[in-house]
Amino acid sequence: MLTIVSEESERALTSRLRLAVVRLNRRLRAQRTNSLVTLTQISALSCLHKCGPLSPGELAAKEGVQPPSMTRVIGALEELGLVSRKPHPSDGRQAIVALTEAGLGYVEADISAREAWLDRQLAQLDDQERAILAQAAEIIDRMAGNQN
Repeated sequence: MLTIVSEESERALTSRLRLAVVRLNRRLRAQRTNSLVTLTQISALSCLHKCGPLSPGELAAKEGVQPPSMTRVIGALEELGLVSRKPHPSDGRQAIVALTEAGLGYVEADISAREAWLDRQLAQLDDQERAILAQAAEIIDRMAGNQN
């Protein structure tokens, strides 16, 4: 079956999807376990959690920020005891940034709090709605360019 979508309904979908993603993101951010860590810092911690130890330049590139900005983020996280810097094994001019045990615990607690909230929301849906969201998650992930 071919569905013809009007330009107006495409714009409506664009707007509804954007607003839904923004609202969901806002609700998930509200589940944060500690407001002392900024969203930028949480993003850097999450990147290290996913990718493992990185040089500051690699972390900046993955996060889409300038290296001087990432240097400040790393410094603040280091002061909080959430990351550590170690000498690069083959390049004495570089450092490697890694999560500390406290950093790993922070990221895991943050993920757990957000996912617990999302689990409670999903539990209120029926099987068909959860199946639709599973498909939507795959599509949104593809749109965001995060294919695994």
